[in-house]
Order: sequence, then C-alpha cells, then structure tokens
Amino acid sequence: MDIFKNILLLIVSPRVGWEDINAGGIATSRVRRVAFYPLLALLALTTFVPMLYDKTVTVSMSLMMAIINFSSYFFSYFIVSYLLSGFYPELVKTRGATARLHELVLYSLIYLVLLAIIANVLPINFTPIFFMMSYMVWIVYRGTHYMGLEKSRQTRFLIATSALLLLTPALISWLLSMLIVK
Repeated sequence: MDIFKNILLLIVSPRVGWEDINAGGIATSRVRRVAFYPLLALLALTTFVPMLYDKTVTVSMSLMMAIINFSSYFFSYFIVSYLLSGFYPELVKTRGATARLHELVLYSLIYLVLLAIIANVLPINFTPIFFMMSYMVWIVYRGTHYMGLEKSRQTRFLIATSALLLLTPALISWLLSMLIVK
C-alpha cells in the first residue's frame, strides 16, 4: 500500500514523505477513499473504547462523540481546502497545483486523525499527544516546498495552513458539542 507508506514516511521524515508523494502520483480521491475515510471511521469507533474502562461513559455519550469526531475532521478537509484555495488562488490555477493543495490538507489531517485515535484509546489524557500536534506544522512546512511556493510566500502559507488545520477541527468539534450535547 503506497498510501500507508507515504503516511509513515511523512510522519518519520516529512521531506522524504513529500518527495515520495510527489513522485508517486496517487490520486487525491484514492487517498481519501483508501486512507482518510477509513481512518475517520476508526476514529469514530475508538470513541466507544472508554466504555471499557470508564463506567460513567454511556453508549449515547460515545455515539455523540463519534459523530462529533467524525464530522469535525470530515468537514475540516473541505473547509480548509476551500479557504486555502480562496486565500491562494495562484495555487489552484492548474490541475496539478489544486491536487497538491488537496493532498497537503489531506495528509496533514490524516496525521491529526491518527493522533486523535491514539488519544481516544488511551485511558488518560496523555499530554504529549497535544504537543505532537505541533509536529503537523513541520509536516506543512516541508509541504510548502512540495507546493512550489516562492520563498516570500512560504511563511504566510505555513501560518495560514497550520492555523486552519489545527483550529478548524477544534472549532467544528466545539460547535457540534454545543449543539448535540445540550
């Protein structure tokens, strides 16, 4: 599975991972279908794990958290891709550049989903997971070279993309928890 090899390479060495993704030519739709959506389903399923070790967690609470977790990352992909396309229209002028932008968002979100899965499975709040989220900024930084941005635009792109990727799932999750949990 080239997609999972790309994900592993991206986590271990983002520079090599982006080079492999660039050389691999795997369609974004295939990455979504084979990796992103199944990982979202696994994320939703892992919200039921706390029922095994915490008697206060009910099925309905777990179901609500499954919906919130799944939806926050699912909609984040489309929202972040859309916003970045609007902020950086020069990146979406060609078909290849649009695919690269979607892949950057997709692979970065896959990393965040993997961290969320680990956080759901652990019986305690494991603080290093939250610090590991900052590693996503390094993945995006290495992805700016993959995007072919000029040096003067890389910093702004890095800040905007990282902020959107970290804040959008959290904001959607917060909004859904306010709507569903009440």
